[in-house]
Amino acid sequence: MRNPRKFAYTIITTILITLIALLFLFPLVWMIASSLKPEAQIYNNMDNIKAFLPSFHINQWGTAYQSLLARFNILGFIINSLIYAFGVTAGSIIVNSLAGYGFSKFTFKGQKFVFGLLIATLVIPGETIIIQKFQIVKLLGIINTPWAVIFPSIAAPFYIYMFKNFFDAISSDVIESAEMEGAGTFTIYWKIMMPMAKPAMATVGTLSFIGSWNDYIWPLMVLTDSNKFPLQVAITNINSTAPVYMNQVMAILTISTIPLIIVYLFFQRYLVQGLGVAGNGDK
Repeated sequence: MRNPRKFAYTIITTILITLIALLFLFPLVWMIASSLKPEAQIYNNMDNIKAFLPSFHINQWGTAYQSLLARFNILGFIINSLIYAFGVTAGSIIVNSLAGYGFSKFTFKGQKFVFGLLIATLVIPGETIIIQKFQIVKLLGIINTPWAVIFPSIAAPFYIYMFKNFFDAISSDVIESAEMEGAGTFTIYWKIMMPMAKPAMATVGTLSFIGSWNDYIWPLMVLTDSNKFPLQVAITNINSTAPVYMNQVMAILTISTIPLIIVYLFFQRYLVQGLGVAGNGDK
C-alpha cells in the first residue's frame, strides 16, 4: 500500500512545480498568442483568459508575420545572427577544448598559477572589460565586420574549465596507447579525445550558441552598418520604428525565440550531462 505521507508529499511538490512552471511559461504563451491575433484584440483581452489564446480566426494568425516580413529585412537579420552564432559556437569548441586539453594532459612551469588565474577571472563581470575589448578590436581594424562580433566571444574560462574536467576524467593510458601506435599530439586530440568529449562539446556549443544569439550590447558597439545587425539588435530598431504594432513586436520576439528552443530540445541531454561533468569531473 502506498505510504500516505509520501503520496501527499508527491502531490504537493507536483502542484508547486507545476505552478512555478506556469509562472515562467505564461509570458512565453502570451507572446506567441499575441503574435497570432490582430493588434486591437491584444488590448481588448488583457483582463481575461483570452489574452493567452490566439485569434479564433485561423486566417488572422499569419497577418502580423506577413506585415513584419514586408516592412523589415527579417531574413537578413536572421542570417546575420546565424553566422555570428555558428561562428562563435565552432570557435568556442575548438579554442576552449585545445586550452582544456593543454591544461589537462600537459605540464609546464607555472601551470597551476596560470590555471588559478584563469579560474579567478570567472568572478569578473564581462561588462567591466567591454571597453578594453572594444579597444583591442579597434586596434585590429575589424570594427563593423563579423570578426568583431565573433572573435571576442570565443574564449571563455568556464568552457576551458569544463573541457579540462572532462579530459581529466579520461585515463592517460588512452594517450599512452595511442602514442605507442605512432599517433601525434594533434591526432590524439582530434581523433581520440574530441570524440570522447561529445557531452562537453554539446554543452559548450549550446551555451555558446545561446549566448551569441541573445547578445545585444557587444554587436551594437562594434557594428555600425544596420544591414549587419543580428536579430537581437534589429528587434530594438523594429520596436522603435513608427508605426509600432505590438502584434508585430510579439511576432519578431517569437521568431527570435524559436531557434533557442530547437537547440535546447536537441541538446538537452548532453547539456545536463556536460554541466555535471563541469561540477565533479565524472563522466
